[in-house]
Amino acid sequence: MAFRGPKVWLWRWRRSPLKRGADVLEAWVVLGAWVLTVLAGVLAGLAVTWSVEHGLARERVEWRPVVAHLTEQAPGPSDAPSETSSGERVWAEVRWSTADGSAHTGQVRVPPGSAFGAPVTVWTDPEGRLVSKPATESQARLRAALVGGLIGVSAGAVPFVGGRILRGRLERRRMEQWDAEWALLGPLWGRTTG
Repeated sequence: MAFRGPKVWLWRWRRSPLKRGADVLEAWVVLGAWVLTVLAGVLAGLAVTWSVEHGLARERVEWRPVVAHLTEQAPGPSDAPSETSSGERVWAEVRWSTADGSAHTGQVRVPPGSAFGAPVTVWTDPEGRLVSKPATESQARLRAALVGGLIGVSAGAVPFVGGRILRGRLERRRMEQWDAEWALLGPLWGRTTG
């Protein structure tokens, strides 16, 4: 285990006659990597959060509930709708009309055994296509925050990993320079290790 003295803050930026050019370069690489990590993470996260929240708000405005009717009896026992407490649903075909009067059909989940012609509320986009129920404001905020956080961390990881790789190469180069200097100066001291 190597001896470590007391932690000295901002040691990379202090003047020292023993500091080499590689040490100064490493200090700038570390600072640059951290600044880019924070900036990239925060800016990407905020941009994606705003974009997701804006898109979900647009869906809440544009998507509309429409009453559709079953075109067939839903699979399952006919007494199931009154007895089903587990929230079990089956796929069935429904038909609905848009504001311009055109008829559309599609598959939706309904309680088992629902009768032919039973009304079902479905959500449609401006073109009349079936869509899922839009997220509420609180759901949209949560979803946007989660997606923004994930993208922010991912974007911040790029400069962080790049800085670690560059720092590792600088460290390897510094060790090679020390080995070369030790090979030259070590014999002058009259002793060598190894």
